[in-house]
Amino acid sequence: MASTSGWCRRRVTAAWYDDGILGEAEMTIYVPATGPESWSGLLADPVKHWRKGYSARTLAYCWQAATGLPPEIGALFGPEATLLIGIPEHKVDLPGGSRPSQTDLFALVRRGEQTISCAIEGKVSEPFGPTIQEWLTDASAGKIERLNHLCHLLGLAQPLPPTLRYQLLHRSASAIIEAARFKTDEAAMIVHSFSTTAIWFDDFEMFMGLFNLKAVRSQLLTVDLPSGLPMHFGWATGHPDFLKR
Repeated sequence: MASTSGWCRRRVTAAWYDDGILGEAEMTIYVPATGPESWSGLLADPVKHWRKGYSARTLAYCWQAATGLPPEIGALFGPEATLLIGIPEHKVDLPGGSRPSQTDLFALVRRGEQTISCAIEGKVSEPFGPTIQEWLTDASAGKIERLNHLCHLLGLAQPLPPTLRYQLLHRSASAIIEAARFKTDEAAMIVHSFSTTAIWFDDFEMFMGLFNLKAVRSQLLTVDLPSGLPMHFGWATGHPDFLKR
């Protein structure tokens, strides 16, 4: 796989405008990954998160072993789909705070004449983080601003279900923001799970229900956003052998 790592050589900022999206993006120069282990240096805490059987390491070994897209990801998008570039631990700035959304893997995928901005969320047994209710406890004005922006991008009405996982919301929005920045035709948020029991699928199922979609594993689901951008969602199951790498 011709993936790239996120080692920064230079940083500048740039503003972009598209359907009300305005923000500053960290533009970086990347160098090719030399193998799965080179992904570990991009983690906030490599000692804690780079462990056998955990999502960061498992995802890295899976994608680096693939020639292009891993089979389960390719099956979602169809036989025409090809990987253009993959960027591990890709940061996307969001309004209302200084902490970006850090996507496990950002990928540009070509399918026929269309290019897709994809946020890949790796999972094994780790949960999707706090619920909306937990995240909004003693919420600052910045958090309220961020939530309003995310809902605007996704076309979701508030209030959101209190047990909805916030991570699914901002990871999906990241794909939309990067679709505007890279001028892709479509966007996608894919959960790449290596859990043998599909743990946390019910959280994904709840999220899909907000778009009146029925979640089905290994099947791509699509909704047209208010902006007109086609947005895809999917739950792909990776091979359990990568849990041992």
